[in-house]
Amino acid sequence: MKKLILGLFCALWVVFAVSAEGQGQKASGSGQASLLSGDVSDALSGMDKALATAGDEMTSIDDYYLGRAVAVNILGSYKIYTANPDLTSYLNKICLAITVNSPNPVLFNGYHAEILDSAEINAFATPGGHIFLSRGLIACADSEDALAAVIAHEIAHIQLRHAAAIIQAQRTVQDLTDAGRRAAAIASRDSSPAERAVLFGEDVSSLTTTLFKSGYAQSQEYEADTTALALLRNAGYDPSALPAVLQVMEKNQKSHAGGFNNTHPSPASRIASLGRISGNTRGRDTLSSRQSRFKK
Repeated sequence: MKKLILGLFCALWVVFAVSAEGQGQKASGSGQASLLSGDVSDALSGMDKALATAGDEMTSIDDYYLGRAVAVNILGSYKIYTANPDLTSYLNKICLAITVNSPNPVLFNGYHAEILDSAEINAFATPGGHIFLSRGLIACADSEDALAAVIAHEIAHIQLRHAAAIIQAQRTVQDLTDAGRRAAAIASRDSSPAERAVLFGEDVSSLTTTLFKSGYAQSQEYEADTTALALLRNAGYDPSALPAVLQVMEKNQKSHAGGFNNTHPSPASRIASLGRISGNTRGRDTLSSRQSRFKK
């Protein structure tokens, strides 16, 4: 038992070693470095506070700790793209423009965009505000509005709290014995660190499996697309850029296995779900400057 508890604490040290402080990294390699920091005492203390006070609803603090733990798993499968720090900074500025004009501009530790060094067409968003876009996905964008569209879709998942819905569903389908143990662990401030560690680990595992393998429910993906249109419109971007970039993704996906192919409805079905999209006059005055920034 001592070895088991020690192992759990060691695992938690790795899990909680993620922190994305600040919007956009400036130095080469700083993306990976900024995500891999922190110490075990701070991590365990934060987890204790989050889980000991948690009820039926996840709080913003719960989202943050769950999100950075999931981010560790993502970075276990992908490397951060560090060859062009200015591009990462550019994506974070687009992300900021969208979120400050959104219904939920503030998270516990903010929104942070990073580029994954992979040619596959894929993207991930954690409830903690980490947004990961692959090089392959970025290559599908032919304008700043198109980049904003794929970022807005991921922001929509965060603001709609789709991850929390997954966790709640995962807890519901547990057998009665396991459900009782989990309920006791989350309700009791005096529950052991091992119980809280198991509870947290199951949530991380469930969400990671969803992001990498099963994907969100089709209805959640459609909802994220619809919400992304509103986010784009509010920020002065052209909402029609979303179906446009989906068309490029559909064309490019044929030569890339995995990625969006495994975790999202087909681009064609998403475009059909969006229906007719009205224009946006708000961003016409800044269109030329957006094009200039994108080309640069």
